[in-house]
Amino acid sequence: MPLPSLLGVFAHPDDEALVAGGVLAAHADSGARTAVVTTTWAPDSHRAAELADATAALGAGKPRMLGYADHRIPQSAPGRPRLCDAPLDEVIEELVRHIRQFRPEIVVTHDAYGQLTGHPDHRHTHRVTTLAFTAAGLEDLYPDAGEPWQPAALYTATHPHSALDDLGPLLAGVDKSVLSVPDEMIAATVDVRPWLDRKWRAILAHRSEVAKERPLPALLSRLPGTTRNRIIGTEYFSRLHSEKSAGGLTQLAV
Repeated sequence: MPLPSLLGVFAHPDDEALVAGGVLAAHADSGARTAVVTTTWAPDSHRAAELADATAALGAGKPRMLGYADHRIPQSAPGRPRLCDAPLDEVIEELVRHIRQFRPEIVVTHDAYGQLTGHPDHRHTHRVTTLAFTAAGLEDLYPDAGEPWQPAALYTATHPHSALDDLGPLLAGVDKSVLSVPDEMIAATVDVRPWLDRKWRAILAHRSEVAKERPLPALLSRLPGTTRNRIIGTEYFSRLHSEKSAGGLTQLAV
C-alpha cells in the first residue's frame, strides 16, 4: 500500500533534500504522490535548475516555486520582494493554491526555529505554511485559489537535543547557530538509510551550494562518508496537527 501523499514546503532550494529528502523518497517509492513547494528564488535562476535535479532524484516531480527573493540575496529574484517583506495574505494564498491543487494528506515544513540555523526565510516559511494549512480547508478563505482541501496532518522538520553530536560542532565551526528542540517534542524519527543514496544525490544536485565554504551541502561534502551518513541517515519531525493520533493517513514513513 502507498504511504500518504506528501507536500513539502521549504524556503530554499536544497532544504527539501537536507531536512526531508529521505522521507520524500520513501513516500515516492511506496507509490504515494509527492511534491515540493519552494518559497524563494526565481524559477529561471541557476538554483531552480539544481532544484529540478534534486526533486527528480527524490521522485518529487517538477519544482513548484513561489519566486520570492532570498532574505540575504535580493538578486535571487530580480524585481520581486523578499519573502519576509511580501504581503502575508499574498504568500498564504499562493500556498493555499498549491495545497488545493495537489491535495496532499500530509504537509511538511520547517520548525518554528527555522531549523538549526534559524534562517529568517525558514522561520517565515514555517509561519505562512501553518496558516495556509488551516486556510486551505476553509471555503470562504481565498475562494479564487481552488476547491477547499484540508490535509490530515502537518509535520515540522526539526532536530532533537540528543541528535547533535556530529552536526552541532560542524555548524558551530563555521559560526552558525545550533537550535534544537527537547526530545519529547519529536513525533516521528525516520531511518532513511534505505534512501540514503538518493538523498545524497539530491543534496549534491545543489552544485552551487556544494562549491561554497559555509552552506551545509558543502560542509557535508567534506566529511568522511561514515560521519556524513550518520548525520543525514535519520530525519526528525514534530507533529503540529493531526486528525488521528497515529497511523492511517497521518503517518510519515517510519
